[in-house]
Amino acid sequence: MADLIPTALAVLATALIGTALIAMTVGNLRAAGFSFLSASLVIYLRETRYGERQAA
Repeated sequence: MADLIPTALAVLATALIGTALIAMTVGNLRAAGFSFLSASLVIYLRETRYGERQAA
């Protein structure tokens, strides 16, 4: 079964990118930029905190 937190963060990043695309379509570039930035941060945190753990 997939881990709950990394999966939720991936869904959140996808939703933020979708929101950014919609905001760009209607001309709200400030909201689009904020959404893209937020999605980038979520992806970064997901990969650094919940990425594959290396075997010890």
